[in-house]
This record gives sequence, C-alpha cells and structure tokens, in this order.
Amino acid sequence: MDITLLVAIIIAVVLLAAGGFFLVTTRRSVKPGKDETKPEATGAAAGSTAVEDRERDTGTVATPPAQAPPPTEEAVEPVEEPVRPAEPEVETPPPSAGRMVRLRARLARSQSSFGQGLLNLLSSDSLDEDTWEEIEDTLITADIGVSSATQIVENLRTRVKVLGTRGTDEVRGLLREELLAQIRTEADRAVSTEPHGDRPAVVMVVGVNGTGKTTTTGKLARVLVGDGRSVVLGAADTFRAAASEQLQTWGSRVGAPVVRKEEGADPASVAFDAVSRGIEEGADTVIIDTAGRLHTKTGLMDELGKVKRVVEKKTQVDEVLLVLDATTGQNGLRQARVFGEVVNVTGIALTKLDGTAKGGIIVQVQRELGVPVKLVGLGEGPDDLAPFDPEVFVDAILSND
Repeated sequence: MDITLLVAIIIAVVLLAAGGFFLVTTRRSVKPGKDETKPEATGAAAGSTAVEDRERDTGTVATPPAQAPPPTEEAVEPVEEPVRPAEPEVETPPPSAGRMVRLRARLARSQSSFGQGLLNLLSSDSLDEDTWEEIEDTLITADIGVSSATQIVENLRTRVKVLGTRGTDEVRGLLREELLAQIRTEADRAVSTEPHGDRPAVVMVVGVNGTGKTTTTGKLARVLVGDGRSVVLGAADTFRAAASEQLQTWGSRVGAPVVRKEEGADPASVAFDAVSRGIEEGADTVIIDTAGRLHTKTGLMDELGKVKRVVEKKTQVDEVLLVLDATTGQNGLRQARVFGEVVNVTGIALTKLDGTAKGGIIVQVQRELGVPVKLVGLGEGPDDLAPFDPEVFVDAILSND
C-alpha cells in the first residue's frame, strides 16, 4: 500500500474520532445525564423547573397545577366569661343624731293605746278607787312591772289630791313626770364605741334566737358608719350559716369588712380574728355577733363566756349588748338575768318596740338588771334602730296627734 494513502487514512480516522468526541461533549453540556447533580429547587421554583423540563422534552406547553387556596383560620367561638354578681353599692347611712325624733310618729302609733288610756282615766270626772285600780292595771298590762306601777299610782294620787288638777294638759304633765322618773337612770345610755389608743372599741351582741340579734348588729354598724366611724364585723354565730351570710350582706352595704369562717368553726376563734383585724386596720369599733343562745342551756352559755375571755386576751370588751324582744314580756326578763350572770351585760337593745303596746318593759328591765336600755328597734327598715331617748319615748306615748 502506498504510504501516502496510509497517511491519509490515519488522518481521516483521527478527524472522525475528534469530531465524535466533540459532539458527545456538546450534547452532555446541553442535556445533563443521570449522574450529573442539579442544584436543588424549593417551593414554586422547583415546580417551575419541572414544568420547563417537560416542555423541552415533549415540545408541549403543560398547564400548571391549580394552586390550593391559602388555609383559612377556623372560626373560634368566644368563651363566655362567668357572670359575676354585681358588687352591692356602698350606702351612706344617716347619722344617729335625730333618729329617735324621726321615728317618734311610729312609736306614738304603737304606744297610743297605752298613753291615751292612762290620760282618759286620769281626766275622768271621778277619780275613785276603781279608777285608780284601773290605772294601775293599765300600767301593769304595759309590762311596766307591779312595783313600778304601784309607785306611779301612789305618787299620782297624792299630787292630784294636793294640787286638785283636772285639766288634760295638767294631767298629762303629771303623768309625764312620773313616767320619766321611772325610766330615767343614772347609768350612761351611750354605747361605748370610741377607740382607746391604738385599740378599737369591742362590742359583743348577745341574745337568744329570734330576737333580731344579727339584724341589730348590722343596723348598729350602719349607725356607726353614718356617724363617720370605721367598723369591722365578726360573724361569730358559726352554728347558723344564714347568720354569717346575713351579716355579710349588712357589712357589704356600708363597706364594713366581715370576718367569718366555715359553719361549725370555733366562735371564740372568729371573735379573736375579728379583733385582730380591727387592730391591724386601725378600725374604730369591732362588733361581734354571737350565736343565739337558749338561756336554759348551760353549756352554750358557758361557751359565750369563753368568747368574751378569748377576746379579752387581745383587748378589753367595752360593751355587751343584750338584744331583747319587746313582745316577750316576762320571758325576756328571765333571759336578761341569765345573760347578765354569764357575760356582765352593760346595755339593752330592745327590738320590735313598734309592734307592741308594752313599752313599759323598758322600766322593768332596767329595774331588774340595773343596766340601761341603750338602743331601740322601731321597725324593719335598715335605719330603724335608734339610740334610746327617755323624753322622746314618753312624749310619744302621751302624744295626742
């Protein structure tokens, strides 16, 4: 073979090999193979790249997949807040000054039969023995007591005989003087509610169930708040759940805090805590409502004495008010004697005086106990408790309105 031809064949083979290599390299640069690593794409970019690859391979335009709507927030139902009972509006009670005068008409209506009956008898044309006996019976019926009634009649007989009076105004004046002489007392009628030093005054309210003891405690708090005093109440009647709730209502109405515990708790502990809080808060007065005791139950009465002793470990007890129902008559007097032996009663709060014509109980209870009537209840209203004023009381009895 000719050398020239051999060289030409070799050159041709080399050229063909070089051209094939060039074509393969170019194709690989245009369409990557399986082994070639492509950059990662995320989200919308990855989806766009996949669509472009299919379009290039098939020569068709692919419809992009429908995008899912953005997730919507689920409707959240509002959570209903529990309805809280409205706080009772704090009231401003009227001051104690003038309360008895404002309630005079109510007292006069309840005692009119007593007073007018006496005036009619004394104004009669003939004051014979039968008339004087009837006058005495009228006084006794009004629970004024036998000894007091006898003394009043004797004094009136003497004065009428000596003075020879018969006019209605003259008779009324004589009877007024005699009644006042029986009702008046040297003892102080003011309720001891003034603080002493850094210690509040402490008032214990005692009595049997049904006399209006817890109500009197709440009304007394209103009287003091009306006079500008700060008060703490102690719900030491732990044997009756309703008493604690009732006292809480009274305290809320005038803004007075109430110290209370669960039903059946130790009453002495409640009383002690109430006094402690009164000292801490700088209160003027602490009023302790005790459980209604039957005066015939020795154990319960002893427990009442314990309450007083425990309180006295903290401070002195300034006042022990015995609440009596004016309609109970002689039974009320028996209660008064027993309570007086246990806790040294210092004053009487006479309730329901507007519902009876037996106002003479004031004379009898003072004579029996030697302690004054300091407060009287003349109705069911929140401000129907008043400091007792003998002159207003007698004038209401003898009123001719």
